[in-house]
Amino acid sequence: MHYDDKIVNRLKRIEGQIKGVLRMIEEGENCKDVVTQLSASRSAIDRTIGVIVSSNIISCIQNADENNPMTEEDIVKEAVDLLVKSR
Repeated sequence: MHYDDKIVNRLKRIEGQIKGVLRMIEEGENCKDVVTQLSASRSAIDRTIGVIVSSNIISCIQNADENNPMTEEDIVKEAVDLLVKSR
């Protein structure tokens, strides 16, 4: 699968968020503020997972051929399994 620049940019922003959380911890910031930033990072990761999985579904369905034994239903089930495992 090809990962476009939007995915890479999302991950770079998440990386920046995590570095910010580390800095907050090193500076002894308030627990509530650290947890808030960690929650924001987790949400960003969850959204990125969703984008990747949905892009993969579209790609798999559009590129399905006779040599691939997976049906559209199989592809969707596999995607749902990936999302469930990510939680």
